[in-house]
Amino acid sequence: MELTQIDDYRWEIEKQGPMRVPARIYSSSDMIETIKKEETFKQLVNVAQLPGIINAAMAMPDIHWGYGFPIGGVAAFDCDDGVISPGGVGYDINCGVRLAATNLTEEETRPHIENLVNALYTAIPSGVGSTSSIKLSYPDLKKVLKTGSKWAVKNGYGEDTAIIHTEDHGCMEDADPSALSQRALDRGKKQVGTLGSGNHFLEVGVVEKIYDEKAARIFGLAEKPYYRDASYRITRSGIPGM
Repeated sequence: MELTQIDDYRWEIEKQGPMRVPARIYSSSDMIETIKKEETFKQLVNVAQLPGIINAAMAMPDIHWGYGFPIGGVAAFDCDDGVISPGGVGYDINCGVRLAATNLTEEETRPHIENLVNALYTAIPSGVGSTSSIKLSYPDLKKVLKTGSKWAVKNGYGEDTAIIHTEDHGCMEDADPSALSQRALDRGKKQVGTLGSGNHFLEVGVVEKIYDEKAARIFGLAEKPYYRDASYRITRSGIPGM
């Protein structure tokens, strides 16, 4: 399986054998050596063999071993001739990424890091088999499934700005909870509000250098970000700055 470098940050495995399209990886030269050790390219090549795939089977810089697709794998399929895979990468519902900026400095925060971590662990259930402190009836669970982020904000688990910055404003217009089985509802009922496990994580980071001033301002990473102090949300409301 030969890997060809296209430019500084793109690599490709040419279409061969049963592959319908090439496999393309986005990575730096340093990262590509680590990626090779995990043999995730084999999964990407498998994706490139699926019916109706368009253009290329692609892998983002966070590529690592998944269930069918590699984690970080991306593929588009033709509406008429392609496939639908509800669990190509994994079986995580609404797995995403959220950045919350504060005006705290590293110097201010580091002396309190232990208390901060403890507060996060207390407020956010995580790990395999974790259950939420939110107790939902089945009618309430269906409201969560139908209205998503709006339910969370209405019940004090977020702010209006969170809805604005969430894809599709936090819910799908045509969501139909009645289509779910009782078993699916039972499995999800205790997990609403948990972080999960594996590569689901929350981290406190420091901005060491800004490379794009415009993008930094958009994400609230300028000198005076508009986000309020996340430590206030942790200590006063019990809800971490997420």
